Parts: sequence; C-alpha cells; structure tokens
Amino acid sequence: MPDEESTGPSTLLCDGPSHEVVLIDCGPREREVILAVRKVSGLSVWHSRDLAREAPVVLAGGLTAYGAQSAVALLRSAGAEAQWRQAPPPTTPSP
Repeated sequence: MPDEESTGPSTLLCDGPSHEVVLIDCGPREREVILAVRKVSGLSVWHSRDLAREAPVVLAGGLTAYGAQSAVALLRSAGAEAQWRQAPPPTTPSP
C-alpha cells in the first residue's frame, strides 16, 4: 500500500485561524505610536508614520492569537487605541 497514491480529499492541519491587528486611533503620543507601528509592521519610520496617520488601518495580518495580542499590547502601551481580531477567510474570485 505505500506505493499507492491517494485519490481522496486531504486535510491540511494548521495552528488555527489567523488574526490581524487594527490601529483604531493614534492618540496624543504620535511619536511613540509610530515607533510601535514600526515594530509591529516592520516598515520604515516614514511608512509607519503614514500608517499611523491613516488610522483606522490594518497593520498586520496572518498572526497567531498570541502574536496579535502582543502587538496590540505594544501599541496600547505607546498610547494608541488598537484591537486584534480574527482575519476574514480568504475569498476566491468567482469566474
């Protein structure tokens, strides 16, 4: 049987649903929030500043629940209003 190919459906196992981090409001401490956005997103200071000023905006996606919670905690400690949520499932374009 090891040489036979399976023709039935297969199931992929994953760690669970992905989560995303949303910056709701930058708050009064813009400089600290920009640096926190940079840590969360991995972008340059310039792009992080643009994102912080465009709030509400999704900063990161595809994270584990723990990773998203940690990112939100970092943003909140910098003075921002942020939340994490389960990312919507990917959609496939209809023909």
